[in-house]
Amino acid sequence: MYYLKTSASFDSAHFLYGYEGKCSNIHGHHWVIEAKLSGEYLQTDSVKSGMLVDFSDIKKAVRELADSFDHALIYEENTLNPNTIEMLLSEGFCLIPVNFRPTAENFAHHFFEILSEKGLPVAGVAVYETPDNCAVYEV
Repeated sequence: MYYLKTSASFDSAHFLYGYEGKCSNIHGHHWVIEAKLSGEYLQTDSVKSGMLVDFSDIKKAVRELADSFDHALIYEENTLNPNTIEMLLSEGFCLIPVNFRPTAENFAHHFFEILSEKGLPVAGVAVYETPDNCAVYEV
């Protein structure tokens, strides 16, 4: 089995609605997405011969994913007052609603799904919210 890994990072804020503790308040992280791809066979065509997947394709997909969440407030849908959302948007803030609680565990699964939909042979995704703490979703 062959494995490839690449990573990209982004900075954003989130909060955990209904959580009892400090994470219920808006706070930020320097998130790192680490994608692991796997496969039994290498390509044999002339351009990508000897490669599982071209690293430039993997790096581009993970970088685009990280960039799409960079410098934003990520929040679970229906957890902010509509007036709050309207006011933040009127001030020019970048808001990203998601249909899940924005935990590292849920991000790992979400990013796994996005990369898989791009046709990449994803074996797992780790999401670090600190240098020492990560959540991993694997098949």
